[in-house]
Amino acid sequence: GSMWTVPDFRGRARKLRARGGKLVVIDPRRTETAEIADSHHFLRPGSDVFLLLGMAACLIEEGLIKASPVMDHATGLDILKSIISAYPPERVAEKTGMSADTIRKIARDMAAAPRAVLYGRIGTCTQDFGTTASWLVDVINFLTGNLDRVGGAMFPKAPAFAANTRGKPGIGRGFALGRRRSRVSDIPEAGGEFPATCMAEEIETPGQGQIRAMFVIAGNPVLSTPNGQRLSEAFAQLDLMVSMDIYLNETSRHADVILPALSSLEEGHFDVPFPQLSYRNAARYTPAVFPRPAGGLAEWETLLKLSAIARGNGPDADPIAIDNAQTLEQLNQMMPAEQAAGAFDILSKWHGPERQFDLALRMGPYGDRFGMNPDGLNLDKLAARPNGIDLGPLTPRLPELLRTPDGKVQLAPPEIIDDLKRLDAALVAPAPELVMVGRRHTRSNNSWMHNLPTLAKGPDRCTLIIHSLDATKFRLTQGGRARITPMTATGMPSGNRSIEASVVISDEVMPGVISLPHGFGHDLAGTQLSVAAARPGVNMNAIVDDERRDPLSGTSVLSGIPVAVAPVPANL
Repeated sequence: GSMWTVPDFRGRARKLRARGGKLVVIDPRRTETAEIADSHHFLRPGSDVFLLLGMAACLIEEGLIKASPVMDHATGLDILKSIISAYPPERVAEKTGMSADTIRKIARDMAAAPRAVLYGRIGTCTQDFGTTASWLVDVINFLTGNLDRVGGAMFPKAPAFAANTRGKPGIGRGFALGRRRSRVSDIPEAGGEFPATCMAEEIETPGQGQIRAMFVIAGNPVLSTPNGQRLSEAFAQLDLMVSMDIYLNETSRHADVILPALSSLEEGHFDVPFPQLSYRNAARYTPAVFPRPAGGLAEWETLLKLSAIARGNGPDADPIAIDNAQTLEQLNQMMPAEQAAGAFDILSKWHGPERQFDLALRMGPYGDRFGMNPDGLNLDKLAARPNGIDLGPLTPRLPELLRTPDGKVQLAPPEIIDDLKRLDAALVAPAPELVMVGRRHTRSNNSWMHNLPTLAKGPDRCTLIIHSLDATKFRLTQGGRARITPMTATGMPSGNRSIEASVVISDEVMPGVISLPHGFGHDLAGTQLSVAAARPGVNMNAIVDDERRDPLSGTSVLSGIPVAVAPVPANL
């Protein structure tokens, strides 16, 4: 549930069970969530798409599809049925490591429950069929009558910045893939972005459009993207690299210039994406805890000063003046000039992101519309309520939510249906002997958290977890060290890269799976991360193939990486 915005999950899970509900977790590792669940099923990493196909096929075959109001706003059901029916549980079970009976029971239980929801996030996304697996999650919620209904999969109505609250309700441009393609590998864009793993080749490869400069804001792609060593070497070739960061980390060590940034406690905060993923509609703004230091610039001020320099206005340009001019231009595009001038006066209390947030709040679904709805939201009201404002429970939003060209829920998008052609070959491909998955801990979600003393204290968290059967098979011992080497699909070593980690033998992972955490590897020369460097750990991304991606989204495949392990002699 990495992106599901819900407080006190453990408490809510207890209440779910107290009222007769069940929590079922499907994961190759018995996670913290699985520990409190009613049942947990191991699943072979990367086989989520086959499990979901088997569940959907069971619903279709056994006539368990439930009618719902959403069916009146959907198209493509017949195509969906004809394609999915070819993957009954008995056909996909061996690939998943789950029995056909178990797959059918989970599908039947979902169909029989008065309310149910199927949820997936990082684990279902970061694999070969990540987009298709995510689509199938929605398909199963639809087939069981649980899409856009209370107790099922619902859609928040965010107070600001949500595209599905703007424009004409129920219709729109839809989502397009591949409007542009990358220069070197001809990779299609998704959502206006190219894969992060295209960065290195775009820097390395000469020719028109070659990247010769890089601007990184509070990021650490050298650790967080596959084959970071290649990206690190590419950064070293740039004509110019600028970082804006409070850390000299594995990425910013390559910068020619590091621009200072304020501490996160010296700036105000408001959520942009998370209210679009929350279990309840709400709005919150947190003002800065501490005043900024004398002469300190917020990120937005630095960026506007740089934009002024790029336009030839010099380094002394006033970011407030630039912000004022841009805001007035923005308002003039939204409303008549007289109204724009009045709106600008109302917004003049705030600057930068706060001003944009105030504008988005006022023009959002709960906004005051610059006085037209006096009881509506604005930033002044939020600032006066530090604990936020509850905007009520989620309610069904279809078809108002839709922004598709035909105003329908498109159950069988052509891009995904075309992607299913890869399934049959993947279904019969031999399973690797051993695969690697990542993991996160609440104290070490991302690399920057490893340099905070309060979060970094405690036991070493950068350990290799392996099942006892595999530990015996590969001669690994508790507390010993293991060398992990990437393998090809045919079982041959992939390149000459390897990493080492301390071994934890635990049956919390299924046989055939090892688990390493994300974001470690703080032992590179040139960094200044004293806390993180004391226990640097190892970077699992260093042995992940940077050319293996989900072809639809461009997302790197980070789950189910074929590897080999071997003990490291104690004297080495």
